[in-house]
Amino acid sequence: MGKYISSPQNLFIKQLFLLKDKSRERKKTGQFLIEGKRELSLAIKGGYKIETLLFFPDLFSESEAKSMEQYGINIIEISKEVFRKLAHRDSTEGVIAVVKSKNHLLEYLTFNSKNPLILVAEAPEKPGNIGAILRTADAANVDAVIIANPKSDLYNPNIIRSSVGCVFTTEIAMASTTETISFLQKYNFNIFSAILQESQPYHSQDYTLPTAIVVGTEATGLTKEWRNAATQNISIPMQGVIDSMNVSVAAGILIFEAKRQRNFK
Repeated sequence: MGKYISSPQNLFIKQLFLLKDKSRERKKTGQFLIEGKRELSLAIKGGYKIETLLFFPDLFSESEAKSMEQYGINIIEISKEVFRKLAHRDSTEGVIAVVKSKNHLLEYLTFNSKNPLILVAEAPEKPGNIGAILRTADAANVDAVIIANPKSDLYNPNIIRSSVGCVFTTEIAMASTTETISFLQKYNFNIFSAILQESQPYHSQDYTLPTAIVVGTEATGLTKEWRNAATQNISIPMQGVIDSMNVSVAAGILIFEAKRQRNFK
């Protein structure tokens, strides 16, 4: 290997600080940072191109780093000071990678199943919610997640962290609401929009055909387009004082009802 960077003032390291902190820089370069062994493993499993791996040998051994050379990765040893400044969190296990972004256009979305089940989230903003939605999608092994009217950068470090790496192994597309509805209608999906108005209890519906379950934000819900496009609006009966729940929790309830009806296939 032989490459070693000790100073945070190194020009390459300064570029990585921008990737870490600036969505604009991630979009401009088509690169982003990940940290941690599990995230690195899931990115490789998800078919991401790892361009450079930086490791701090007190936490990530040289032999572990050397084993990554089989993937054609540029390996660089870094000092403790560089590692601490680059790491987004404390428990990063001494490894940070520069990764090539994927294309998440709707036209590239593919399904392995002939009877797909997908989750659509409209305009989620909070990275923690987006990460939790992706964890829910992974737990249910849905065929895809579509983020309609996206408000956040998918490779925001907080999304990567809160999704525990599921952002790398989930089939994800991003598009406008109008484009997403057109796509779903083109491929004859039944659209179940989680909206209180003109809705039926979620457990009364049939999700065994090609199905898209659509959730919105807790603050504003879904836009009117989804109410008009829905095969059926659905709701989760609330039995407490408030009339809504966290979007990732609602998505989990709806998605797992669909999985139950499909005998968890």
